[in-house]
Amino acid sequence: MPEPVKLFVRSVDTFNRWVGRFSMRLIFVMAAVLLYATFSRVVLGIPINWVMEMSQFLLSAYYLLGGAYSMQLDAHVRMDLFYGRLSPRRRAATDVFTILFIIFYLAVLFAGGLSSTEYAWSYNQKNYTAWAPPMWPIKAIMTFGIFLMLLQAISAFLKDFAMARGKPIA
Repeated sequence: MPEPVKLFVRSVDTFNRWVGRFSMRLIFVMAAVLLYATFSRVVLGIPINWVMEMSQFLLSAYYLLGGAYSMQLDAHVRMDLFYGRLSPRRRAATDVFTILFIIFYLAVLFAGGLSSTEYAWSYNQKNYTAWAPPMWPIKAIMTFGIFLMLLQAISAFLKDFAMARGKPIA
C-alpha cells in the first residue's frame, strides 16, 4: 500500500483509540450525575429536572464516540455462520465487500447529522422539556461520532483490502 494510505490508517486508528478511551470514562460522569440526582432527591429533598436528559446525552456521547473504537477492536456483533471457517484472506475479501454497505450507510447518516445539527444551530432548537436544553451540542457530538465511525470504516476497508491482496498494513 502507498505510504499516504498507511499514514491515513495509522492516524485514524490512533485518533479513534484516543477518543474511544476518553469516551469510556463518560460512563463514570453519567454515574456521578445520577448519583448526585439521587442524593439531591433522597437526602436533600430537592428533585432535579435536568438529570434524565443529561444522562441520555452522556449515554449518546458514550456509545457514538466509542463506536469507532469498538469497530477498530472488532468488538461489534457479527453473524458467524460461515465467516469463521474462512481463511484470513477470504475473511478480508468478504469484509471489503460488506464494509461498502456500512460506509454508504454512515455517509448518509453523516449527511443527515450535518443537516440536523445545522438546523438546531440556526434555529436555536431546544428540547421540549422543563429544562429545555439547546440541542445543537449533542447533535454536534453525535455527528462527530458518526464521522469518526465513517473514517474508521474507511480505515477498515483499506486494511481489509490490503489483507485480501496478501499485503497487510502493519
